[in-house]
Amino acid sequence: MKLKTVFALLLSLAFYPVLAQRPTPDQIKTNKGNLAVQPVLHGSLVLQWNGKTIYVDPYGGAAAYKGLAAPDLILITDIHQDHLDQKTLDSLDISKATFVVPQAVADQLPESIKSKTIVVKNGGKTEQAGISISAIPMYNLPETADSRHPKGRGNGYILNIGNKNIYLSGDTEDIPEMRALKNIDVAFVTMNLPYTMDVNQAASAVLAFRPKVVYPYHYRGQEGLSDVASFKKQVNEGNKNIDVRLRQWYPAK
Repeated sequence: MKLKTVFALLLSLAFYPVLAQRPTPDQIKTNKGNLAVQPVLHGSLVLQWNGKTIYVDPYGGAAAYKGLAAPDLILITDIHQDHLDQKTLDSLDISKATFVVPQAVADQLPESIKSKTIVVKNGGKTEQAGISISAIPMYNLPETADSRHPKGRGNGYILNIGNKNIYLSGDTEDIPEMRALKNIDVAFVTMNLPYTMDVNQAASAVLAFRPKVVYPYHYRGQEGLSDVASFKKQVNEGNKNIDVRLRQWYPAK
C-alpha cells in the first residue's frame, strides 16, 4: 500500500470518532427548500439553506466541523470561550464568512475579522445572505453587578429563513423577552446550571412561547449533563403539540 494511501487512511480513522458522533441533520421545510439543522457540539450548530451555510458559536476545534461546508455567515452570541472560541475560528476556512456579533464580541475579534463584522445590539436587526436576523436579549436573573451574563452584553437571535422563525436563545434564563416570543417555528434553548437555567425553568419558558419544534442544547453544566428527557416530558405533558427533539450534542464517553 502506498504511503499516501496509508496516511489518508490514518487521517480518516483519526476523525472517525468525531464524525460517528455527529447526528444526521434534521430537515425543516421552508418556502424555499429545506433548512438542514446540524447539531455540532454544546452550543454550536450549523444551518444550511438555499446554498448558504451558517455557523452558530463555532467551538470545539476543526475536527468538530470536518466534512461540513465552509460558512457564509457566522453568528456569535457572547464573549465566553464556548461561544467566542478564537482557536476554532483560526482553524476554519472563514474566508467568505460575514460575522454577526454583539459589540462585546466585536471588541475581542482580531482586525482581520473585524473588517467583515456586523455589530448588532439587543433590539437591532440586519439582513445577511438573504436572511433576516434580529438580536434579542439574553441574560441571567436576578440582574446583579456580578452576573455571568448581564443584560445587553450578549445576543440571542431570531433568524427568518424561508418564512420560518428560528430562535437561538444564547446563554439566558427564562427572561420575560423569551416568554413573550411569538410565532417561533424552531427554538434552541439552553439549560445548564449555574450558567443559564435549569430544566424546569426551560420547560416553563417553552410552554409560555410555544415553539413548534424545540431543541435542548448547551446543556452541560458543573454537575454534568442536564436531564433533557425530563425537559421533554415536562413540555409534552404541558403541550403535546410541541415537537421536542433530543439530539447528540456531546461525544459519548
